[in-house]
Amino acid sequence: MSAQILELRQLLEQRAPDAIPVTHWMAQPVATGIAGLDAILPGGGLPRGRLTVWMPRGGSTAVLRAACHAAVAAGERAAWVDGAGTMPGASWQEGPLLVRPKGRKEALQSAAELLRSGAFALVVLDGAEPEGTETVRLSRAVREGGGAFVALTASASLASVRLTSRILPHSYRWRRDPFGDPAEVQDATVQVRARSLGWNAHAQFRLPVMRYDLRLSLDPELADRRGDTR
Repeated sequence: MSAQILELRQLLEQRAPDAIPVTHWMAQPVATGIAGLDAILPGGGLPRGRLTVWMPRGGSTAVLRAACHAAVAAGERAAWVDGAGTMPGASWQEGPLLVRPKGRKEALQSAAELLRSGAFALVVLDGAEPEGTETVRLSRAVREGGGAFVALTASASLASVRLTSRILPHSYRWRRDPFGDPAEVQDATVQVRARSLGWNAHAQFRLPVMRYDLRLSLDPELADRRGDTR
């Protein structure tokens, strides 16, 4: 077992010493905090004890980040496993736990530890697609812990709920400069489709566009998204 996974276990013991796995069939789903999306999800939120797959397209990161903060605001815990190393620290307010593994294998192991601990209402896995038996192990871990689990992946294997989203290209609203030209994006409309066995629904809602300071070399743990490898 890697040193990073051991460190994560110690962190969980310190931050959630009294965590008890939730009996997910008796607990309410985890609301995303976005009324339009919760209205089309079974039970009004992300299902506990089950794998939800979100196809990594437009708007998914923003919606799930908002869901993590909504879970914390409701008095529960949430965690984001940043397997790709692209989640800037400046965009992550205090509350949800941000985990930055050093590789794909450690990202999957970190997600399993978080799910199995029973300490988190919502765990999001980004940048590390599970395959084959890896998906089975994660599905078993989320059943044991009783929280909600969302994987940003193109593979829908073993998923109870499948979500896709896109930003409508002509829905952007802009703040204009003194000359009347577009200066900053204010918000945009996101379209989400949710599917499960014998069930299909969709919704549209507006999301604000958050702005953060430009990241240069102040956060060395993040991947260089200009084309260089990590």
